[in-house]
Amino acid sequence: MTSTQKAVKGNNQDASFGARLIRDLRRHWGIYLLLVPALVYYIVFCYFPMSGAIIAFKDFVPTKGIWGSEWAGFTHFRDFFGSYYFFRLLKNTLTISLASLVFAFPMPIIFALLLNEIHNNKFKRVVQTVTYMPHFLSLVVACSLVRMFTADTGVVVQIMSLFGFEPVSLLSQGRFFVPIYVISDIWQNVGWGSIIYLSAISGIDPALYEAAIIDGAGRWKQTLHVTLPGISTTIIIMFIMRAGSIMNVGFEKIILLYNEGIYNTADVISTFVYRRGLQQFQWSYGSAVGLFNSVVNFIIVVVVNQISRKVSETSLW
Repeated sequence: MTSTQKAVKGNNQDASFGARLIRDLRRHWGIYLLLVPALVYYIVFCYFPMSGAIIAFKDFVPTKGIWGSEWAGFTHFRDFFGSYYFFRLLKNTLTISLASLVFAFPMPIIFALLLNEIHNNKFKRVVQTVTYMPHFLSLVVACSLVRMFTADTGVVVQIMSLFGFEPVSLLSQGRFFVPIYVISDIWQNVGWGSIIYLSAISGIDPALYEAAIIDGAGRWKQTLHVTLPGISTTIIIMFIMRAGSIMNVGFEKIILLYNEGIYNTADVISTFVYRRGLQQFQWSYGSAVGLFNSVVNFIIVVVVNQISRKVSETSLW
């Protein structure tokens, strides 16, 4: 290293963070400008509304406003933890989330690995297009299709009736709700979710495959010892992010699919918050339940991230 390079390096180390940031802003101002809309979005719609979570500790009255409403402390939390619904909602939420994690999460990975083995580019593009399409369907349309297929006269029930199943609507039976939710989630998102894994696979050095072939490895062993290790970091990051939302089961889809007859297996925390907070106007109670849900999600993502960092040295932070 020359004396000039050492001097530049020393100056960079001595410069304060603020000075280095200003210098970088001047040099790459166009890139930072692209970041502004995303920052504004998250500040306005994600971080700023968090101040409203204080109504979970108040008896919120719209005419009095957030700060004018009377303080209630942990009353709403105690009411929720001591209610009949608490364990039912927790069980249903974890059941649906864990079922999705076990069965739906690996499907895009498996699908990406299968697509990677297709060498006919035309056929591969057709398969990708067909599997991507359900993701772009409106959730209302997708749930309407699910309701139509699982009705007593639907194609799914008619096929099942050939094997002795009584032709009744599957969504009227609580035991079928979780399988329907998970299978429909796989159908709608498996193609779209595979994009990130296909991108990760494309970044693997081809020399690794050539070395594996020289060592006599077939396609299965190449997948097992080259492809999967090559995308393991992506899989771990996606798993951590998925685990961090384990308590957030999409209430829109459940509301569009469930009915009062299957609340025992289909009602989750997010749908309960919707009913109590918006339909029954118990804003403080609904906010308390939602805040509890968010805190649990935060704890889970921190724990899973720490475990991942110790086991695999891969983490979000």
